[in-house]
Parts: sequence; C-alpha cells; structure tokens
Amino acid sequence: KQKEKMKYILLICFMTFLPHCAGKPVRRGVSYPKTFEDIKKEIAGYRDIAKAIIDLAVYGKAQNRSYERLAVFADTIGPRLSGSKNLEAAIKYMVSALQEDRLENVHLEPVKVPHWERGEEFAVMLKPRNHSIAILGLGSSVATPPEGITAEVIVVTSFDELHRRAEEAKGKIVVYNEPFISYGETVRYRSQGAVEAAKVGAVASLIRSVAAFSIDSPHTGWQSYQPAVPQIPTACISVEDAEMMSRMSLRGSKIIVHLKMGAKTYPDSPSFNTVAEIVGSKYPEQVVLISGHLDSWDVGQGAMDDGGGAFISWEALSLIKDLGLRPKRTLRVVLWTGEEQGGVGAQQYYQLHKENISNFDIVMESDEGTFRPSGLGFTGSAAARDIMKEVMALLQPINATDLYDGADGTDIASWMRAGVPGEHAPALHWQHHS
Repeated sequence: KQKEKMKYILLICFMTFLPHCAGKPVRRGVSYPKTFEDIKKEIAGYRDIAKAIIDLAVYGKAQNRSYERLAVFADTIGPRLSGSKNLEAAIKYMVSALQEDRLENVHLEPVKVPHWERGEEFAVMLKPRNHSIAILGLGSSVATPPEGITAEVIVVTSFDELHRRAEEAKGKIVVYNEPFISYGETVRYRSQGAVEAAKVGAVASLIRSVAAFSIDSPHTGWQSYQPAVPQIPTACISVEDAEMMSRMSLRGSKIIVHLKMGAKTYPDSPSFNTVAEIVGSKYPEQVVLISGHLDSWDVGQGAMDDGGGAFISWEALSLIKDLGLRPKRTLRVVLWTGEEQGGVGAQQYYQLHKENISNFDIVMESDEGTFRPSGLGFTGSAAARDIMKEVMALLQPINATDLYDGADGTDIASWMRAGVPGEHAPALHWQHHS
C-alpha cells in the first residue's frame, strides 16, 4: 500500500480544473454558470469523471505508475544540483519521457541558475574533547582558507542572544542551537545565520539543522549573503551536536572547533524549465498550471524534494490523457529548475509569462513531500474558496476533502502575490504521530 500513497495526491493536483473539463466531450457547449448554486450543480456533475480518474489511478492500470517512474528516474539520474551535469541529464530525460507519453507542446524554456559546489568539507571538535562533527555546507557558502579555520565556539539560541553577546562573538565560530518551532519560522536561522554572525565579527557559523528530529543527520539548504556584510563560511550540523555543544557551553567548558570547507561558486549556468501540456478544447489560451521542481540537493537523490511533486504533476496529465478527456482550458505541467536556490527558474518563468497573467486561472505546486494527503492548501478569494470546497467533495472516495488556509510554494509565490489563486499539494496535513 505504501506505493499507492503517491497515487492519492496526484488526484488533488488537477481536481481544481474539473469544473472546467470537457469530457469525450463532457457537457460541451454549456455556458459557464453565473450563480453559486449553478456552479455547485456543475461540479457535482463531474462525480462520475472524478471516480473514473480515481479508479484508474488507485485500482486500474495506472496503479503505482508514478512511483515506478520516479524510482527509475531517481535510480538513473541521482542527485540534481543546480548547475550540475546531473541536472542537465535529468532535464533531457524528462523531455524524452514526456514526449514518449504523447503529451502536447513538450518544450524547454531557458533560464540561468546558480552553480555552486560544496567540495571537501569536515569539522572536528578539538576541545574539550576530540569529536568528529557531521556537517553539510550551506548553499552559496564561501570556502574556508585552505588550512581551515580553528576557533573558539560561542553557542546561542537566537539572533537576540547573539546581538546581546556581540562582543563575545568576535573572532569566534557561532553555533546556533535555535529551538525548532516550525520549518517556516526556524529556517531563517539557516538563511540569515551567516550574515548575522558576520555582522558581529564571527569567523564562521554552524546552524543546528532545521528539523523536528535527527539521527545525527545534518540538513543542507540555501543561504544568502548580503551586500557590505563579510561573507563567512557556514554549514549545518546535527541536532545532537548542537545540543551537546550547548550543554558544554552552559557548564563553562571552552569549545574549540576546526572547520574546513572547499566550496566554490561558479558563474550562473544555463538550464531549463521543462513544460508539457494538454491543450484546452474551448479556451486553449487559458492555463491551469501544476508543477514540481526537478533540481535537488547533492547529498540525496531528490526523491521527495521534489521528485515526487514533479512526477505526480506529470501523472495528472497522463491520467487525463489515458481516459481520453480534454479539459476546456489548457492543462500545463511545469517542472521547475533552480528551486532550491530560491525559485530562480520559476521567477524567470513568471517574468516571461506575466504579461499574460489574466490567462492563468490557477497555479499549483507540490513540494512538501508526497504522502497520503488529507486535503489541499488554498489561497484565493472567499468566493473561490467556496467553489474549491465543492471541488474537494469529489475527493470523498479517497477521504481527502479538507481545504486548508494558505498555499505556500516557492515556485508559485510570484503568481499568488499578483492575485492568481494558488494551491499547494499536499498541504502536508498528513497523519504523523510521534
């Protein structure tokens, strides 16, 4: 059953466009309803089509298909860091796969993406005892000098504490042992930690990984320097090591760490957003966009971040095609590049297409893991939310009918700020019990 979990979420990815669907043909020629009651009736009229899609995905020949496609992709390509040869290979792979799936208008849209490589990196505690520290350099970090950095550590739990102890931090390595509140709240220590440490004269920063739990596993991610602020090396460490150094510090022990990082930043590299469509039958210029990103970090295989989101977005189009359905509006899948570096591929896509923003009906993204969903995150007007509640009722057969406040997606943020309704799938209200 675990393989089937990925199938559930892809159904959510495209349900929003069902009120506008044309079947084989379905309700062709019916004018768009004017009242909410009419809209409710139209949506309810797609119950049989929704059931056909669900049956194909969960019980039919497409069962486990997106899982198997993703497994082959991840095993074949591996990690896909921005600017890397592996990312180039992944994009070529996907173009071929989308064409073989007989989707329409398969093409690439060129963008420029950052090219950073971590190189050799390690850290070791020298005092109060010898201990190897697991680290992962943060994206865009500068290198240490070739001989590395050996310095005393100051442990802080917040930016406020760092600023209060600014004089103590000069010439030291700042270790952030910030408590995990939520990813959205706590990630600022990763993104801003090096800058804040540099402002008070620190020589490097080590950030407790932004995670609710750990098995001595540091988590990498992107970080940003600021103009006129010295650039210092920065890396993530495990929750366990951050907590240990915090305990040592509170006991009054002097902590000395040796840090060596060989990171390099190269000029931006050419890359591509990967696009495929099912062209709308009645309003082809109007777009329902679903998406995930192809790039990943270099220390895993990117199966969940965001191979799963990319492949269920592709699967949504495959299911519609397999059933011989054609939506009235164009259903477009975009597989973004450079998301891990701040959504640079999506931002360039937005700049290229925003002149036609009135033709984008809704933008959707899946980038929070692909588990068994309980609903969707949605950002839009109150009227649109009422309509979406009716659409979500079509997902009753898989018990994924909840509609949560807010679609939080890096790659669709520009569209939502401009007023286009947005959805994030899965709104990761998945059933996790500690």
